[in-house]
Amino acid sequence: MKAIDDAIHDGVDVLSMSILSVLGHIPAFHAVAKGIPVVYAAGNFGPYAQMVGNVAPWLFTVAASTVDRLFPTAITLGNGQTLTGQSLFADMERANQFHKMKLYLNSMCNLTVANSTDVKGNIVLCFSTTSVFPIAELYGLASAVVNNGGEGFIFTQQSTDFLVAWQFRAMSIPCVSVDLEVAYKILQYFSTSQNPVAKVSLTQTTSGSGIPAPKIAAFSSRGPSSVYPTVLKPDIAAPGVNILAAAPQVGIYKELGLYFFDSGTSMACPHVSGVVAVLKSLHPDWSPAALKSALMTTAYITDNNGIPLLGDATPNKIADPFDYGAGFLNPTQASDPGLVYDIDASDYQKLFSCMVGPDANDSCAATESSLFDLNLPSIAIPNLKSSETVSRTVTNVGQPDAVYKAFVEPPAGVDMLVEPMMLVFGKGTSSRSFKVTFKATRKIQGDYSFGNLAWHDGGSHWVRIPIAVRVVIQDSYSTVS
Repeated sequence: MKAIDDAIHDGVDVLSMSILSVLGHIPAFHAVAKGIPVVYAAGNFGPYAQMVGNVAPWLFTVAASTVDRLFPTAITLGNGQTLTGQSLFADMERANQFHKMKLYLNSMCNLTVANSTDVKGNIVLCFSTTSVFPIAELYGLASAVVNNGGEGFIFTQQSTDFLVAWQFRAMSIPCVSVDLEVAYKILQYFSTSQNPVAKVSLTQTTSGSGIPAPKIAAFSSRGPSSVYPTVLKPDIAAPGVNILAAAPQVGIYKELGLYFFDSGTSMACPHVSGVVAVLKSLHPDWSPAALKSALMTTAYITDNNGIPLLGDATPNKIADPFDYGAGFLNPTQASDPGLVYDIDASDYQKLFSCMVGPDANDSCAATESSLFDLNLPSIAIPNLKSSETVSRTVTNVGQPDAVYKAFVEPPAGVDMLVEPMMLVFGKGTSSRSFKVTFKATRKIQGDYSFGNLAWHDGGSHWVRIPIAVRVVIQDSYSTVS
């Protein structure tokens, strides 16, 4: 709270925060009320639902995505077969040297084994066919292999997008993550060789459109918000996987030089903060809500090959607004969004009684319906029993004379009506309001489905917001089974 007060007093233009809170710090509201956009990391507890943090609607909550860069690392077996994993191995002296291999299956791969004399001089393969090794456990195993004279550590790993966790250990020996297909091929080699050996080559870097990107990082926290289900979170996605960053010259970071790779929504958050700063320099009179709207309504929902965004998970899936919010950051288009969904800071104050105080439960129930009409560039309806109507207002920040037509993509199982379907702006009219009515087409105790509402002026402006609706029968509904 003191830091935010000091930042307000110092006259900062943007606050970038990697502090996790279920609600999102109320003190940040005071910065927003002073015209300072506050950008928060969404958290790293994905890919599970309802784990998104910092969900207060006045915050700009950022999910993490991959970039079009991979670090393939070749593993060559004694029979000449070459397989590929992922690593950050860069020790030229240790690369391309054959060593004996030790195989440990499932529960056999543990710290007792890693600390044994069998590890010294060998490349250790930890192969789990029955479960996923937790990252903390793998890091402990890798450390033990290094400390006990191992020459390499190869391990099976589901998609976590936390390759950077191994860069500290990869300073000493190659630490290579492989999928189960590659691991089975190594296992077949073990079964046919009396003296299995392998070598690991230096990590290579590949980048470009041949690598589908962005994808939502597996670790990036997902919605819906458990606190405000009527506020769709996260808001947007930005690069947050294997980001080259400045290394603090303290502790173990000194070993990595001046720069190192890091991953997390804390890497994605500053990307958005920087873009907000640029956007604010172009439009200094825009409110934090307008800046947020401009970025959300122009975001991408397709990757660098025009394919719908994917979400890394187990297994991977087509991503949805609970993964990426409105989509992936599109800085260029955001400078000229056409329309913005603006919010006066006073409109947020109705939420305060919902967040704190002895009457929290009662006041939350009383204010949920009013949240539907908070002028956010998104719509979330968690309990649609029959019909619900929400209102929004858009402000024209483009051509003075403009006509926008609505394009509707309703969520599955829901009819969606926009009134009016056309918004006409003249020189004396800068804002127009509209209503969106949602009607359930089936009576079910369902799950969320997703849609979009876009306003198009016939030219370059597509002003799109994400929509999430859950059709239910009963007022009280649990996603836990």
